[in-house]
Amino acid sequence: MDIYLYNSLTRKKELFQPIKDQEVGLYTCGPTVYNYAHIGNLRTFIFEDILKRILSFNGLTVKHVMNITDVGHLTGDRDMGEDKLEKGARREGKTAWEIAAYYTEAFKQDMVHLNILAPDIWCKATDNIPEQIELIKILEDKGFTYRTKDGIYFDTSKFPGYTKLSHQDLEALQEGARVEKNPEKRNFTDFALWKFSPQGAQRHMEWESPWGTGFPGWHIECSAMSMKFLGDQLDIHCGGADHVDVHHTNEIAQSEAATGKPFFNFWMHGAFLNIAGGKKMAKSDENFLTLETTFINQNINPLTYRFATFQSHYRKPMEYSDEAVDAAQNGLHHLQNQVRTLLENTGGKSGTVNAEFRDKFLQKINDDLNMPQAMAAAQEMLKSTISDEDKVATVFDFDEVLGLDLAKVQDADELPAEIRQKVDARQKARDEKNWALSDQLRDEILAMGYVVQDSRDGMKVFKQ
Repeated sequence: MDIYLYNSLTRKKELFQPIKDQEVGLYTCGPTVYNYAHIGNLRTFIFEDILKRILSFNGLTVKHVMNITDVGHLTGDRDMGEDKLEKGARREGKTAWEIAAYYTEAFKQDMVHLNILAPDIWCKATDNIPEQIELIKILEDKGFTYRTKDGIYFDTSKFPGYTKLSHQDLEALQEGARVEKNPEKRNFTDFALWKFSPQGAQRHMEWESPWGTGFPGWHIECSAMSMKFLGDQLDIHCGGADHVDVHHTNEIAQSEAATGKPFFNFWMHGAFLNIAGGKKMAKSDENFLTLETTFINQNINPLTYRFATFQSHYRKPMEYSDEAVDAAQNGLHHLQNQVRTLLENTGGKSGTVNAEFRDKFLQKINDDLNMPQAMAAAQEMLKSTISDEDKVATVFDFDEVLGLDLAKVQDADELPAEIRQKVDARQKARDEKNWALSDQLRDEILAMGYVVQDSRDGMKVFKQ
């Protein structure tokens, strides 16, 4: 079945056809590891995981590369301010290397909690400095660079297609109050390829180069590493919507200037996560929430957040609120309970994947990752008249895309002793019609990471 994806480069949905038959090269912009990833960042990584799973679900082999930005990302959008890693090191009294290592591992743990598949290749900016220097030398030889007192810059006026991804009105943008000023830049859109270390000070991360001691700019790493690890499989490049105007626009400019060839056929971007009220979640505004603080520490299954992202299309802004979390938690519990009931009815047996419902599901996910409609298709299947055994097989098949670990639902026989004690106490309270104590114990059980379901057949308790 054909796959249609929205291409930010053309601003329309297009039939996706990989460069190599049945093989896909996928590059996803990874985290800048100076702090924890916030759940807005993680929404983007979930969308990219769904994309990867859908490509695989369609029988394609995916080569997935994700970078780790551990140097060069400055606090200002247009190469002003300080390196975020150096700033993070000062904040925590550690070296930039220690900061990068700690938050890289924290990010990888978030991926495990959210059931995000690991890339085939992790690549750190600091492990690929020679490749970045070599790419800058090519741009220099072709006349695309110039030198200022603080670095080597790319001259965007020499690349005619600079705005083909962003479609920005540069004249209007230049007049905007938010444009940062650098009097040595020839054009306000010019960007740093190599930044010099400050005179009289030694950075935690710096390297020798043909232009002097310093460090690479933020954008050059993704160009150098995607071409190194994907070569001629530049199929899809992903990131957040905030990457369109600067980071990905600059990647395209420097890459195509260096090679004279198109840089990635498809560009895909996930929309922002907004805090209730419409404000974008961002670390710079200090209004960001992490997976640990909002889910794990609250004894809420992190997969609740994964489920929540399925309720909005990846290209539409998503609003975060306590009510949205509650709704997602209820929705995930309902789906898990449906699967548990099926497993009870079938004695754990699985039948055959239903071809008709698989096609319906495939049609939805292949229409630019339409997860809200895919979830509706899953519910239609679960409520249909096909056999319970086939429902089990089909929903587990769908879970290859959903990634909700539906095959791992647990029943009451696996409850820890402390939970079993509270369950027994709650049953006693219900028998005595002590509804206040029953509700209190239900909330205590929930706070410990288990869900209580009252049914005609009695009380059932499951791990979230």
